[in-house]
Amino acid sequence: MSIDTSIFKAYDIRGLVPDQLNPELIEKIGRAFVRLLQAENPRKKLNIVIGHDMRLSSESLKTSLVKGVIRAGANVIDIGLASTPTFYFAVGFYGYDGGLQVSASHNPKDYNGLKLVRAKAVPVAGDSGIKQIRDWVVENKFVDAPIPGKISSLKNVAQQAYKEEIKAAKIDPKAIKPFKIVVDPANAMGVIDLDFMFQDTPVKLIKLNDTLDGSFPSHQADPLKPENLEQLQRAVIKERADLGIAVDGDADRYFLVDEKGQPLRQEILRGIMAQLTLKDCPHAIICYDIRPGKITKDMIEEAGGIPSVTPVGHSLIKEQMIREGAPFGGESSGHYFYAFDFGVFEMPVVLILKFLLWLSKQNKPFSQAIKPYQKYFNSGEINSIVKDAPAIIKKLAKKYADADISYLDGITITYPDFWFNVRPSNTEPKLRLNLEAISPEIMRAKRDEVLSIIRQKN
Repeated sequence: MSIDTSIFKAYDIRGLVPDQLNPELIEKIGRAFVRLLQAENPRKKLNIVIGHDMRLSSESLKTSLVKGVIRAGANVIDIGLASTPTFYFAVGFYGYDGGLQVSASHNPKDYNGLKLVRAKAVPVAGDSGIKQIRDWVVENKFVDAPIPGKISSLKNVAQQAYKEEIKAAKIDPKAIKPFKIVVDPANAMGVIDLDFMFQDTPVKLIKLNDTLDGSFPSHQADPLKPENLEQLQRAVIKERADLGIAVDGDADRYFLVDEKGQPLRQEILRGIMAQLTLKDCPHAIICYDIRPGKITKDMIEEAGGIPSVTPVGHSLIKEQMIREGAPFGGESSGHYFYAFDFGVFEMPVVLILKFLLWLSKQNKPFSQAIKPYQKYFNSGEINSIVKDAPAIIKKLAKKYADADISYLDGITITYPDFWFNVRPSNTEPKLRLNLEAISPEIMRAKRDEVLSIIRQKN
């Protein structure tokens, strides 16, 4: 069997079905995953959680994955149809040895993949196991365990996750104002989680695309793309709602729009949530990725916290949070992480309900509540195809040699009036630029200046 090893990525496994990922291959991946964890837990009968999303290929892929895991000698705890945060909770809260979630997150319908975790839902990333799994799958020298694993099922995990997370975060859902909220889970896994999230609140929900459908009939489940927010934005304005919520495909990222339909920038949301965390955990470390979002740093320091910058990537942020004992962390792409006794991972229930409690206390419309934080002007992420990324990064370092320079994840250049990060893609010949400035004029001028260097023909 020919294997396209490009599916083994920095943070997960992902590819087109059936060309790159199919039942035969995913069975081998399951066997290799058990081999990895067994090497780390010798003489232990492993218990592995397996869940899946609503994609058209997910159930058949999961069936083969389960087969591979039990052939390798591990027990399977099948949690059925579940969002990625619910999957993480199942692994962490119930004390299992690891898990595999069949999902391709926000990718189009023809994709599928796997998210892999160890105990406590600690991610298995490229350098912490995925590359080893890739090599074993390519080698294809597997031996069936003398005693195969057994399969059991675990039900009502999403309901349990809701209960435990609001208890750990000390949230009273009834204290939220009776907002009118439009939600758009894009026919994906947020359909399930949103029902639990609001069950004890006085919120009035207006639901769009709330039937599970792996063909994504309305639009792709990727709220980072502006076109996928348009339906939600129109509905918020039409319904005169207080806000709108969009959810990505596997429901580990939530995006907010205000009562005017305008998206809330992630760095502002991250700053608000950091300040709320610092009320409960004074002087704590807060982790966030290196992409520009200076308002986050400002707000952490204003609340007495310690900013801790991380490389880009949800697994890398989680690792740094664990290492530094941070209670909260956030990534610019919309991943937000809380640290509780049962693990460090995305908990949208905590994120959204805490935000709504904050908004309830503002006594003003959403757009007015966030206005004080709209101090900086951001380019968004701009991708450029390049032939020699290291050479371009050297050019940037030379051009801006008088700046404050960091080489954490690409290069970050900082001046008093503008700052930017340029980092290479993990999977493509691209450089990604994120630039921010104190005025829109400076942002546009410096964005174009940096792009001219990146895209200059040699």
